[in-house]
Amino acid sequence: MGKITVIGIGPGSMEDMTPKAKKAIEAAEVVAGYTTYIDLIKPMLEEKEVIGTGMMQEVDRCKMAVESAASGKNTVVVSSGDAGVYGMAGLVLELVLQYPEGDRPEYGGTVAGVSAVNAAASILGAPLMHDFAVISLSDWMTPWELIQKRAKLAGEGDFVIALYNPKSKARPDYIDTIQEILLKCRDPKTPVGIVTSASREQENCVISDLEHFTEEEIGMFSIVIIGNSHTYVKDGYMITPRGYKV
Repeated sequence: MGKITVIGIGPGSMEDMTPKAKKAIEAAEVVAGYTTYIDLIKPMLEEKEVIGTGMMQEVDRCKMAVESAASGKNTVVVSSGDAGVYGMAGLVLELVLQYPEGDRPEYGGTVAGVSAVNAAASILGAPLMHDFAVISLSDWMTPWELIQKRAKLAGEGDFVIALYNPKSKARPDYIDTIQEILLKCRDPKTPVGIVTSASREQENCVISDLEHFTEEEIGMFSIVIIGNSHTYVKDGYMITPRGYKV
């Protein structure tokens, strides 16, 4: 029986991948992942079997990876950022546990990676120094009504809010609705940072405010970080004070 491990490869740059993740990929016979993420680690995949599929094919891809491990091959599933944050860790583990114990491949666990929100925050300055909430605006598996409720409650709770999947061709206006929800409980001048393609060649960073940030270019590869009532901008850095006296 083989082993299957889920690996967070970081936000994009090979420099942001942990040594543990690199070691696990090097030891694997089979590497499975979304084709965009496979391309990010292509130099590491020589002489390895690759299971690459497109977006919206996550279940099929993970099933093939688990079957590969069950057949005796050391298999890894890669996710960008951290595999346990909107990644494949949960799906792979659920599929593994569906196998009878005697036929179940060894589960090698999850190798943590630098998440997209951490990468984005490091580029903006220090916006996540206090309590924060992370919300995906993708309604593919979460009802839009529930997403709006979560945003409203996070706003009322004065959390710093990080938004994943903030905008796409299928839902170009969701980000505007979130803006409207938050403007009911936040100062319009609340700082908002937008980081696109963090740690990749196309990396871009903009700091705006709650009233105007939707005027900026935002896409599926963007992370939007909305400050709390104490967040401020100075000399191009977005800072949420932890509360230390300085």
